[in-house]
Amino acid sequence: MFLVFSKDKIQTYVVSVLTVVLLIFLANIDKNDVIQTSALEKNLPIYNVQTEEKKIAFTMNCAWNADDIDSILETLRANNVKITFFIVGEWADKYPEEVKKISKEGHEIGTHSNTHPHVNNLSAEKNLEEIKISVNKLEKLTNQKITLYRTPYGEYNDIVIETSRNNGYFPIQWNIDTLDYEGLNCEEMWNRIKGKLSNGSIILSHNGTEHTAESLDTIIKNIKKQGYDFVKVSDLIYKENYIINSNGTQILQDIE
Repeated sequence: MFLVFSKDKIQTYVVSVLTVVLLIFLANIDKNDVIQTSALEKNLPIYNVQTEEKKIAFTMNCAWNADDIDSILETLRANNVKITFFIVGEWADKYPEEVKKISKEGHEIGTHSNTHPHVNNLSAEKNLEEIKISVNKLEKLTNQKITLYRTPYGEYNDIVIETSRNNGYFPIQWNIDTLDYEGLNCEEMWNRIKGKLSNGSIILSHNGTEHTAESLDTIIKNIKKQGYDFVKVSDLIYKENYIINSNGTQILQDIE
């Protein structure tokens, strides 16, 4: 049996095939656009800040013991450096005098949650509770207004970020990790820092580790030798008219 196609039938067939191909192509474009849009809209904390000034923020999480706080404060004082401490509420319960010392020395206080939980597993209500309870404790001890929040374990999702931002707290991450909690010595920590140091960097460290207190003086001096000034996180970040790109860099928007 032979099929006979007229010219009109062939044209109709070709048009139909091309239409199907075009629809598939457009559908794939729309799908890609959705993926890209979703990625751009992902809520991110501030990892670092875009700035022309040679300034960085050194931060320290307080969640373990307080044996080295006096030594750390002495080193910071000797180098005329102010940093930002992110303090867990339960740590403040155990060491209220240390919290007061940190504040009296002129350092900035941020919250690091109340109980140091895995916040990605919590509802928005529980996330806010972790922030609010710790903030109340820290503000009573220091008389500082707490506006910075660092999540435990560096974990976050959209609920975590939206909850903090919607309640007036800036979620702060870092772009340089000293890995001091893994027992790195001074030379090892500096080797990690020096290759990544740039304008607007935020550096993560912890008290209560094996080598942080004894390494702090050398690290500070080495950073200063690179020409950088130390500022508190709140003096580094932009408070309004900013965006955060896909790398977590906070960028000031031009307002015409």
